[in-house]
Amino acid sequence: MEEILSTPRPDELSESKRMIMEVAAKLFADKGYGSVGISEVGDVAGFGKGALYYHIKSKEDLLFDIMTVYMVELINAARAIEISGASVPERIRALSRSFMEIMFASRPEMTVCFREVHALNDAKRRGVLALHADYQDIWIRVFQDGARQGVLRAMSKTEVKAILGMYFYSFLWIKGDGAMTIDAIAEDFAGITLRAAGKG
Repeated sequence: MEEILSTPRPDELSESKRMIMEVAAKLFADKGYGSVGISEVGDVAGFGKGALYYHIKSKEDLLFDIMTVYMVELINAARAIEISGASVPERIRALSRSFMEIMFASRPEMTVCFREVHALNDAKRRGVLALHADYQDIWIRVFQDGARQGVLRAMSKTEVKAILGMYFYSFLWIKGDGAMTIDAIAEDFAGITLRAAGKG
């Protein structure tokens, strides 16, 4: 698990590796992982075969890097919010906002992460799913804080999964066309979440 979480954040990657990952994520999202050859990634990114393999080990490792870097960014942002000391409602609003900011900035990566995880071998797939579980656990702990403080009701794991499903699958229908700001969408989602978790 520690090895997975040590995957570099996007701002810690070399410019070349970041470019390759961004190009690959867009190609995988647009065409499907199985329909994109590694040579196409190199051609679009402007790298010959030798230069490309200097930065990546294999097509599957490239897919794994795309998924884990994206998930680690989500987790790191969420952990900072979890321990921020803000009230539970404010932490939920901040979690909602950070998710939407990262989702809008990483739409191809998010698409790939949720659509192509089956393409990974068992060990890598378990690693990605473990990161999803880590992210979910942060939300669970915030909800538990709310229940202990009496500001939220106790939430089952099924209910938390349903709420996170609302967030994770929003990339299928939310368009980044400026019709609504990221903050407005995040606030709407946070409102739905807080009403669902409210004591009624």
